Amino acid sequence: HALLAWMINAGPVLLIVLFQSEIRRILEELGNNSVFDSSTALVQAGNAELIIDEMILALEHMARRKVGALIVIENKIRLNDVIATGRVDGVISQPLIENIFEPNTPLHDGAVVVRGDRVIAAACLLRLSDTTGVGRDLGTRHRAGLGVSEISDAKVFIVSEETGIISMAEGGRLVRHLDEASLRQILHGIYDAQDKDARVPLLHFKQRRKGAHDEQQADKKA
Repeated sequence: HALLAWMINAGPVLLIVLFQSEIRRILEELGNNSVFDSSTALVQAGNAELIIDEMILALEHMARRKVGALIVIENKIRLNDVIATGRVDGVISQPLIENIFEPNTPLHDGAVVVRGDRVIAAACLLRLSDTTGVGRDLGTRHRAGLGVSEISDAKVFIVSEETGIISMAEGGRLVRHLDEASLRQILHGIYDAQDKDARVPLLHFKQRRKGAHDEQQADKKA
């Protein structure tokens, strides 16, 4: 009873301290489920080409050095469970991606998750694919990439540390031996589509405003 009385007298500050982790979790959920979350802003105008260039430079450099990498580009299906295992936050750049996957560093194992123009998680754990069609020369990274592509609409880029081959997993299928031209085409497809989706709500908003303005003008003339 004495402890309860002391807690009551301590007021809301104590409650905030006691439930700090729970409050943080709730705020993160609100951010993840917001109607206009960080994913709808995606990439600022003119930055898409820069992001694509940085991604390609990182993938090709890691491929030449045979540094294993696993990059998941999130689409409309949110990967919040995956992200929760390794939250980080940084704008995509060649140095950031390569530093994450540098061998014998804390984050090099696991996957990176990209949302829009940001790396939002690293060292993430992914479910391995159960498919029997994966070649014996493909290891855990490829199975993990296939696994997340089977349960989401993400595109997953994999660099083999044995061969340096760059592959992409999508919809449970694996495409191998990607070069600079194919990477650029795929990444443009991703970011051009995201940019189009982000512009639709803004277009509808402008149309609604124009319609409301026209109605007001009509009422004044009447």
